Amino acid sequence: MPDTSLLSPYVVRLGGGLVLDKDTFSIPPGSALQLENFEPDINGGYRRINGFAKFNTNIVPQTSAASEKVLGVAFYKNQVVASRGENVYKGTSGSGAWTQLDTGRTGAGRYDFAVFNFNNTEKIIWCDGANNASVYDNSSVTDINATGAPADPQFVTIFKNHVFFAGMSANPQEVVFTAPFDETDFSAANGAGSVRVESNVKALKVFRDRLFIFCEDEIFFLAGSSIADFALQPVTRKIGCVDGFSIQEIAGDLIYLAPDGLRTIAGTQKIGDVELGTVSKQIQPRLDAVSTDRISSLVIRKKSQYRLFFAADTQAESAAPGIIGVIKAGTEGGVGWEYADLKGIKPSCCVSGFISGTETAVHGGHDGYIYTQETGNTFDGTNIASIYQGPDFTMGDAGIRKMMQRIIWNYDNEGNVDADFRIRYDFSSSAIPQPAQYPLTTGAAIAIYGNSSSLFGTAVYGSSGTPLVRQSIEGSGFTVSVRLDDKDGASPISIKGYQLEFTPGGRR
Repeated sequence: MPDTSLLSPYVVRLGGGLVLDKDTFSIPPGSALQLENFEPDINGGYRRINGFAKFNTNIVPQTSAASEKVLGVAFYKNQVVASRGENVYKGTSGSGAWTQLDTGRTGAGRYDFAVFNFNNTEKIIWCDGANNASVYDNSSVTDINATGAPADPQFVTIFKNHVFFAGMSANPQEVVFTAPFDETDFSAANGAGSVRVESNVKALKVFRDRLFIFCEDEIFFLAGSSIADFALQPVTRKIGCVDGFSIQEIAGDLIYLAPDGLRTIAGTQKIGDVELGTVSKQIQPRLDAVSTDRISSLVIRKKSQYRLFFAADTQAESAAPGIIGVIKAGTEGGVGWEYADLKGIKPSCCVSGFISGTETAVHGGHDGYIYTQETGNTFDGTNIASIYQGPDFTMGDAGIRKMMQRIIWNYDNEGNVDADFRIRYDFSSSAIPQPAQYPLTTGAAIAIYGNSSSLFGTAVYGSSGTPLVRQSIEGSGFTVSVRLDDKDGASPISIKGYQLEFTPGGRR
């Protein structure tokens, strides 16, 4: 038998996400220097993300411009409402035609939507920053142009049975609200009114019985239930929101993009405007490069996941960047955020919610189609390129050469796996021989007796579902890094960890 007495194992339990703000000696072993299209898995490790496919095989009809992007999406009565150019449509998944709801809007920008029910009729209201707001009651559309109505609101929300508008070009610091239970009544005698803040409004968001007013340089909240007791209070006067379309509710908090990174409203309220209020310092270099051309975001609730997209309008879809943030249980009962890079998804707008009780995430494309995220194994037919690269491990002593013998992978697979991994020594130094890549392959996911899809020769029978794959490796170095590439469009793989085995060599 071979002598294994000198073998030293080094176990890496994957977790912590993308970390870009630490040096080689302090970066957590399970974190990643590169984590592209691998999401931090709430069940541990990193899982390759799902793909996206067309929600409806028909393009949202265009008006005049051949390259019109989708300007807004929302859910209403188990359908998707989508705006493109001058028109607003609704449609269902599949191949049915889009139904036109509204037309004739000119110069429309990003759309904001809100669904409400004041009189036992569920309605949806929208505005675009250039035209009167409009309301649809599942039968007809009414423009909100009564006396006192804002001419070109950009933001709309429902709070305490009032409709609130903001983002008017003539009064960018004003928030206007209707009389209670009437989206068309702006009479002060009936309870309508307005409030004014000290900075241009970037978004309105209702959260925990308060209306938060996000501005360029400040954040306020409005408490109360009517014009008689509405009270405006500051959250912070020294930091604001970069883009209102970055704001999402997740895990009992609001997250938004501020000039210094991603923040939660609870953290900002508690700590004020100091740097400790941010939750994204580990990926700050990514956020420093965010383009504000077309920010959009959504949440995947079942995964405690926040997705932020920020591709420039001129950027190719294959290179379109984004960020995944996952909120996970931390030490001592707390919570923490783990992040990864997205690449290859380019929404012009997006939303998540429920259709017929099923959580659904959709985005509007620059090409005029609506797409469903979290479905399939490709980006609408394009293979998903995913990359994990770990830190450069010194394994406790940077002065000892490690003569590598074996790596043992621990992962879950949901189907066929066809990936490759590489071992890189001494920070990929060109002066050190770097071995060729190794395959990481296996058959389909574990088989269930009696399941017609569990075919002999393709399914893995008797597997525990978390296989250990041993691979002999070659080479040596003072530091060792592992990189995994999955570019073949196979089913998702969730890598949980790995063990590196080596024999100590000479000291330098």
